Amino acid sequence: MIKEYRFGFIKINGKEYDFDVEVRWTGEVLKWWRRESHIIDVDDIKRAIEQKPEIIVIGTGESGIAKVTERAQQFIEKEGIQLIIDKTEEAVRTFNIILEKSKKEGKEKKVIGLFHLTC
Repeated sequence: MIKEYRFGFIKINGKEYDFDVEVRWTGEVLKWWRRESHIIDVDDIKRAIEQKPEIIVIGTGESGIAKVTERAQQFIEKEGIQLIIDKTEEAVRTFNIILEKSKKEGKEKKVIGLFHLTC
């Protein structure tokens, strides 16, 4: 699904994006914004939570500058959603692996990736 990531750029299903994205297991890609550029809080993840995913993978940027608040982490876990947080390059890799593995097993996981593309 995600073919390439580099600083400020991501290629998903043949389309190129130069802004932060929310990527759903269905292939849908949405612009993802946050109230504070490098702080990821509850309001910044609500749209993803509403989709009732099994897993949320958050990419915190090339250098991992963006931080997920404790409050946001607890909110996700309270909803029974597995949370994976990593630098964006590794988060993209993890997102792809989860999707590919679950499809091969015949039980596609409902996974959403929230990817900060810079910093």
